[in-house]
Amino acid sequence: MINREISSRLAAGHGRRVTQLADAATRWGGHVPEDPGITELADLLETSATNAPDRPGDSGHTTRALLAGAVEDLRAAARLGGLLPAVTLWHLQRAIDQEHTAHQQTVPAQRQERGR
Repeated sequence: MINREISSRLAAGHGRRVTQLADAATRWGGHVPEDPGITELADLLETSATNAPDRPGDSGHTTRALLAGAVEDLRAAARLGGLLPAVTLWHLQRAIDQEHTAHQQTVPAQRQERGR
């Protein structure tokens, strides 16, 4: 019973994170297919990383470096597949966190450019 509950929680978390990453890929200009896989999301964010402005943020990391880190975590999650659901979920969350930080760096820069 406990294993079933943990499995269903991990599956739900996986689904939420994939949805968040699909939204992030769309925000970066990617054309996300319906029901994307982790590898497809990694490819979309990788394209975004190459086209992203290379500005350092508060953390000292550039937007490209953060997106590249998100891509690495997505590729790690894809390699794991369903073997280690908790570890896969951790990689997905790291990808979300890195993308979020990259996005936060671009928002103030875009506002500054508009104000000029």
